[in-house]
Amino acid sequence: HPRLGKEKLHAILKRDGYPGSVSTVGRIVDDLKRAGRLRNPTRISLSGRTGRLIERVAVRKKKLRRPQGYRVLEADTVVRFIDGIKRYVLTGIDTEARTAFAGADTNHGSASATDFLQKTRSVLPNCPPDVQTDNGSEFALHFHAAVEELGLHFNTHPRSPKENAHVERFNRTLNEEFLRYHRSLLRDDVSAFNRKLADWLIWYNAERPHYALGQTAPLRHMMASLPAQECQRWWTHTRT
Repeated sequence: HPRLGKEKLHAILKRDGYPGSVSTVGRIVDDLKRAGRLRNPTRISLSGRTGRLIERVAVRKKKLRRPQGYRVLEADTVVRFIDGIKRYVLTGIDTEARTAFAGADTNHGSASATDFLQKTRSVLPNCPPDVQTDNGSEFALHFHAAVEELGLHFNTHPRSPKENAHVERFNRTLNEEFLRYHRSLLRDDVSAFNRKLADWLIWYNAERPHYALGQTAPLRHMMASLPAQECQRWWTHTRT
């Protein structure tokens, strides 16, 4: 049974009288893999040029998991179907400062996600170099390479949105306070939608009270935590 995990294998063995635990079954399976006594999962495809079957061995890369309490930029994608048209809104939030950024696009590729990451890093003050995402295809290839230029790319476990709780909560706020009121604009004019969204993001980061920050906006909370000599309140009034 090459696709069964240790829990299902243990249930079958227990039914047949096996007294061991799930973890013991898991260690036995790992030992068999290292000894090369288990088949590697393969993918069969048909070559369009030669008509021959091609067997490829699946190579699974071990993904990084974020340690508890580790500061990252959590990123996600919100998908919307509007009158048969598909739109994508990429979102990101600093898990410590709670500053957030978002942008809409018409495609779902890793190049678009990479462009979003670069904009996020340039917009958010003191943006974390490390990023956490789910396992979506838009967060692979170009995006993964862009993240690793400056930091680490953590992935959540499959079907575990709670591991990206900060950005999931921001997605809810974004939907309830902005997206549902600008659906037609998102459908018809993505550039105009992003300009409207930029205004809302400025308000979200600079004015909207945040429960986790003591009902203070993220940027105001950040400024209040700076010592007096580092306060940048009057930067806009300083002549170059």
